[in-house]
Amino acid sequence: MTSVPLWLLVALQATVSAASMVVEIVAGRMLAPYVGMSLYTWTSVIAVVLAGFSAGHWWGGRLADRSGISPLAATGWALVAAAVTTALASVALRAAAGPVLTAFPQPVWGITGLTLAAFFLPSLFAGIPAPLLTQVSLSGPARQGQALGAMFASGAIGAILGTLLAGFVFISWLGSLRTLATVTVVYAIGAALCFILARRLRTVQGATLLGLAALAFGTAMSSGPCTVESRYFCLQTVDVSADPSQPTRAMVIDHLVHGISAVNAPEIMFTDHAAMLDALTRLRAPVADPSSFLIGGGNYALPRAFAARGRTKTTVAEIDPDVTALAQRDFWFDPASATVKHIDARRALLTDQTQYDVIIGDAFTDTAVPQHLVTREFFELIRTRLTENGSYLMNVIDYSDRMHAVGSLVATLRDVFPVVEVWTEARRPEESERIVMVIAAGWTETTTDSFSVPAPERTRFAALGPAFVDRLASSGTLLTDDYAPIDRLVGPRD
Repeated sequence: MTSVPLWLLVALQATVSAASMVVEIVAGRMLAPYVGMSLYTWTSVIAVVLAGFSAGHWWGGRLADRSGISPLAATGWALVAAAVTTALASVALRAAAGPVLTAFPQPVWGITGLTLAAFFLPSLFAGIPAPLLTQVSLSGPARQGQALGAMFASGAIGAILGTLLAGFVFISWLGSLRTLATVTVVYAIGAALCFILARRLRTVQGATLLGLAALAFGTAMSSGPCTVESRYFCLQTVDVSADPSQPTRAMVIDHLVHGISAVNAPEIMFTDHAAMLDALTRLRAPVADPSSFLIGGGNYALPRAFAARGRTKTTVAEIDPDVTALAQRDFWFDPASATVKHIDARRALLTDQTQYDVIIGDAFTDTAVPQHLVTREFFELIRTRLTENGSYLMNVIDYSDRMHAVGSLVATLRDVFPVVEVWTEARRPEESERIVMVIAAGWTETTTDSFSVPAPERTRFAALGPAFVDRLASSGTLLTDDYAPIDRLVGPRD
């Protein structure tokens, strides 16, 4: 067996480990346009990647025991396979999305199936080199304990480095596909080094490596589903115009439509939750030109409507500056019409003592809800930032026959505010339907128990009866910073 310096084996193992962790972080981002970003997404990614690594380590150990096998050459071919499957992960994801999500409509199984289809094989092949390279290190001049410790440490250090690079550098500056292309090149270089060390770099290996370079270039040049891939989201602008001369566009954040706007109809809301938030702001505002604080900008349909009605005191906390930039570019939002803070909403309210007539929480996105924005402590902060007779409005999505999430939110808000109402479309929902609601909390009741507004067709919305809301609250869970299982409450049905 060829003697290889321990430092070179350590560097190679650290590089492979770093590259594999980059792929794991990218996996969560790439799944978001299909299934969103939630606790379930990351749970599936971590479980599938660890399963791949485990299977790869087992396979690599079996190869290390086989006589006549060059561990370095075997490592080279494993890295070739890792490069190919990494480069094709986006293709596998697109091909599997339709069949998998149709076959497994339950979110947990759908997310797990997609993750397996796209990211199990890259993790499997990235796991093979560790036992092979460790075997090579044990045959060198270094003491076996020293070699084992160095190889284990290199894997851990590489994983840390890969995680930091993916989160802070690669995805932000390159995007998902170019990051995968970069990892493909890294694996190819690692394979070439292994073939050279094994003295096996011949025509077949050379042609394979050239093919990998071409595959990496193709991956880098591919177009993903995102119009803009930001540090936080995959953002898409979708034209939904019935008349091309009157543009109407939808903003899709990850896999959900977060707002629709029409160029010549800034006061018309195209989604139920936006229509309710807009109407309840007008009904509950204590003054004619209320000051408002919006948690989340989305496509900025509400700030745009407020400006069209002459409201001059709107503040928006939108954590992602790319969302704001896209709203300006594609959704006719005038940045001069509102004060925009690109920080987390809770931090914004903590650091600014300003009081508002209306605070609007638009943080619910399917099964992904920021836990720190639905707790009693956060609602207590909201209370201190409201003027006398001010109101807090928030949208929530829940199953019509379960209502665990809305019941818990009502129970928690009642611990802070004397009046809590729940609004939704005035119709009987289908069995097990996921319905959109808005909760209104404050010191006074809304002056009406129903209203009709365009959404975009004229739709009637009504407040749920007090007795029904009482029953919801009685079965709810008090949400606190210490315990707020909102992902489970709004998550997939059992």
